[in-house]
Amino acid sequence: MASDPRLARLTPRTATPPNLPPPPPPPETTPAPTQSPGLDGAGDEDYPDVGGTGRDEGGFKLKFCTVCASNQNRSMEAHLRLSASHYPVLSFGTGSLVRLPGPSITQPNVYAFNTTSYSTIYSELSSKDARLYRANGLLTMLERNKAVKWGPERWQDWPIGRPRLEHISDKGSAGVEGGVVDVVITCEERCWDAVVDDLMSRGAPLNRPVHVINVDIKDNHEEALVGGNAIVDLADCLNRAAREEREGTGVDGWNEGLGKGRAGFDERVPDIIAEWQGRWPHLPALWTLAWF
Repeated sequence: MASDPRLARLTPRTATPPNLPPPPPPPETTPAPTQSPGLDGAGDEDYPDVGGTGRDEGGFKLKFCTVCASNQNRSMEAHLRLSASHYPVLSFGTGSLVRLPGPSITQPNVYAFNTTSYSTIYSELSSKDARLYRANGLLTMLERNKAVKWGPERWQDWPIGRPRLEHISDKGSAGVEGGVVDVVITCEERCWDAVVDDLMSRGAPLNRPVHVINVDIKDNHEEALVGGNAIVDLADCLNRAAREEREGTGVDGWNEGLGKGRAGFDERVPDIIAEWQGRWPHLPALWTLAWF
């Protein structure tokens, strides 16, 4: 018996499809970690840490001091970054008073150096207008500062060479208990001028050399973050050269500015700064060799 050819064309449409294995389950996804805001309100991913890695490589460490006008923003960001990279570090301001922005340009908040703590400033600004000072970043900055040291210090009042035993709780205090450093890094040219003039007026009683370097950083939270990374990068380069000279030619007379090792390091500093400047062309630098 002949079959209807039209039924043959319908067969593929009505035939039951073969049993296919179920598709594999979708891969599990892990949610990306939430990025916490940076110390001054910007995410750290915006300013990668090109300098210190946070790992302590051991061995010799140069001692650093960071300086800005009020020992609040730029010098404190650099202080924090250097201490996180395991460098001994101090920080100071060169102004006559600590000045912070107020409700208007003619109404700054003014405090005394050496006797006013960051906690006191934080409490006072919070009670005055917490919304304003949170919005402009001052409270966030002071929260960072409180975790670094007690309060702002003035460079001109620093008794260089006197033990700093009352500052042992400061971040980066290990190694600078004796009250001397190898490198001073200022964050503004007028601060560099003030430091150099002050060292000249003291008459070098310790007869100890110190490199004074200015890294010009604009006084805002974002530029302080960038400048902090740049300063750690410079510190790494200087420390690497110092370690090489000490290992290659010895450590005799290092603190007194004598010996081949110290002389070799001092001669290399201008070239190190020039090479660093090529990586950070937007941060103009100055340098001189002075004496404590």
